[in-house]
Amino acid sequence: MKYFSSSIIKRGFDLLVAILVGLVCLFPMVVVYLAVRLTSAGPALYWSDRVGRNNVIFKMPKFRSMRIHTPAVATHLLTNPGQYLTPIGGFLRKSSLDELPQLLSILKGDMSFVGPRPALFNQHDLIALRTEANVQLLVPGLTGWAQINGRDEIPIPQKVALDRDYLERQSLWLDLKILILTAVKVVKRDNVTH
Repeated sequence: MKYFSSSIIKRGFDLLVAILVGLVCLFPMVVVYLAVRLTSAGPALYWSDRVGRNNVIFKMPKFRSMRIHTPAVATHLLTNPGQYLTPIGGFLRKSSLDELPQLLSILKGDMSFVGPRPALFNQHDLIALRTEANVQLLVPGLTGWAQINGRDEIPIPQKVALDRDYLERQSLWLDLKILILTAVKVVKRDNVTH
């Protein structure tokens, strides 16, 4: 019953905050949309196949920071990720503005504000470890406990351990703490490697 009650509160929080943030960020999102379209060939939005709750694949939108025809792998697996960035891709990633369209996924219920970052469909090692740790029971998040504790810098087993820790400790207060720490890290641009 506790999980059911907290999931209702979490979903209500997600909907309320997504609507408010969407209204506040509407103008910046239009500007980013136009900037992406004007500085590189291809659509402004990139729809990535991601692994959601219970390992169900969903389409996650991002403002496109990479050139079209970039291989669909985790960025750290690319030999030279910089060569694939669009003219404004580096800025979008470092500022996390490329993540704003994920508000649509939060409104739809595919994502939450806080949870493990959704794995790419082909990150089999990460998916297997998360499934073994029951992390697949969580709705993936825009940010999460692993993101504020290292983001791109930590190895997959440590990332899964942090996701499992979040699964066991999740609460509205922990979510608020993670959101505040995420905002601080975005402003400071901590742990962004590409």
